[in-house]
Amino acid sequence: MTLSRRQSIALIGGGIIFAAGSGAGYTVTRQPNKAFAPWAQAGRYEDPRMRALSYAILAPNPHNRQPWIVDLSTKDQVALYVDTTRLLPHTDPFSRQITIGLGCFLEVMRLAALEDGLEVRFDLFPEGSDASAMDARPVAICTFSPTTKAPDPLFAHVPDRRTLKEPYDTSRPVPQSAMDRIAGAAIHGSRIGFSGEKEDVAAMRALSAEAFLIEFRTHRTYKESVDLFRIGHEEIEANPDGIDFSGPMFETLRLTGLFSRENAMDRDSMSYKSGEEMVVANVMTAMAHLWQVTADNSRETQIRAGQDWVRVNLAATAEGVGVQPLSQGLQEFPEMADIYQTLHETLAPEGGTVQMWCRLGFGPEVPVSPRWPIDAKVMNA
Repeated sequence: MTLSRRQSIALIGGGIIFAAGSGAGYTVTRQPNKAFAPWAQAGRYEDPRMRALSYAILAPNPHNRQPWIVDLSTKDQVALYVDTTRLLPHTDPFSRQITIGLGCFLEVMRLAALEDGLEVRFDLFPEGSDASAMDARPVAICTFSPTTKAPDPLFAHVPDRRTLKEPYDTSRPVPQSAMDRIAGAAIHGSRIGFSGEKEDVAAMRALSAEAFLIEFRTHRTYKESVDLFRIGHEEIEANPDGIDFSGPMFETLRLTGLFSRENAMDRDSMSYKSGEEMVVANVMTAMAHLWQVTADNSRETQIRAGQDWVRVNLAATAEGVGVQPLSQGLQEFPEMADIYQTLHETLAPEGGTVQMWCRLGFGPEVPVSPRWPIDAKVMNA
């Protein structure tokens, strides 16, 4: 199983948030505990801003790049910046996905602050932004102040949220009532659509498989992912970002030389062929699909899309439903243009931008029964 990991937040002026554990010694069966440490460390700070940030680093973000830098030099404020060395120029040429990830970060920070009786106001892109590229200007100035608002029950699921990349159980449909509740978690302006109808699922499976193959077979986009492979315990501990391959099987493949970045790029190798087969096989087990549409595609809207996306992801966690984003079909590089257009015509026929698209289902690592109720509020795209 591929688990998510987070490392730390770099502070402007020096320092980090989260003290990592020891990474000394390992066996081929050992999990990279140092890389998973943020889940155990989250919340252990006196400064409520730091407590909130220690949870924010658990937010989903593209290729687990963790592209955030923060400044705590002003009292009761957090200034968020993007680390421009962690962008994805080939698969995310306009940094739309990175910006969505920053929105996820801000929403988890907001949810964590509410637990301490604090609300967070966001001044987004106070010095402006560039639609074609992210730059060194601040993404958000976040001001903390006391509030009597109740905590959000979604926060309880922050430590449990995962991207489930496993095959899903094709004997278990996703209940309509669960999809209603998951969609109802979006409160920041997104339109959420979904379908578990057999014909829709079949069409979406085929589109997602085709999109994966386009990214795989386009050298520069595939290499961007391969360069971020973290293969085995040592690499994950050294760089707890990127795309991890952990556990006994991958440790053995690494030690025997059967799996490396070099042979992953060789289209005649077992690594390449099995990787291509695996991702296609996984997406063909989708039992439903969910998508998110926004009225426009401004930087501010992308942030709000991220806020809603992580809420939807947390709501799915609460329902015991596995989620995997199908980001490939929405990537803006030329070879993906036909899939991108088809998805927009299909999922947003009334206009707008499809920001996220994912598969839903039940997998071996997901609880069977819901753990909390959400009031249904559905805005079908």
